[in-house]
Amino acid sequence: MTEQAQQAQPTFDLRRVYLKDTSLELPNAPAVFLETEAPQVAIEISTENRQLDNDAYEVDVNATITAKLKEKVFFLLEVKQSGIFEITNLPEEQLGPVLNIVCPSMLYPYMRANIADLLTRASLPPLHLAEMNFEQFYQSKLEQAQNATKQ
Repeated sequence: MTEQAQQAQPTFDLRRVYLKDTSLELPNAPAVFLETEAPQVAIEISTENRQLDNDAYEVDVNATITAKLKEKVFFLLEVKQSGIFEITNLPEEQLGPVLNIVCPSMLYPYMRANIADLLTRASLPPLHLAEMNFEQFYQSKLEQAQNATKQ
């Protein structure tokens, strides 16, 4: 393979994974620890990405988890798991799916582990997030964007 052909080959590399931000609030402690019923848990997941330089991109997977007992907030947890990816020579039409499906899929297990660890260390009930299909999530975002432009 010639040097020029090698340079044109697409490359993909995960450079760094890091917990960019996290916040855990227990606004009604210690009273909520005395409750015997299980909390109702709501989970919101989102993704973001931005170009850092020509070949580097930062991708974030965000989670907001709210647990309530009756009407009282048991805990509120916000997590931003991030990664820096080096992506070169990728056709433009493939960049969106890579940044919104492949990269978040690689970061999500780290976020799941960080959430489980943080809650356990705070003496809270364990919470293990289910697997997530980022391809379906991305397609849904695209459909919502298309519907918004039609209106």
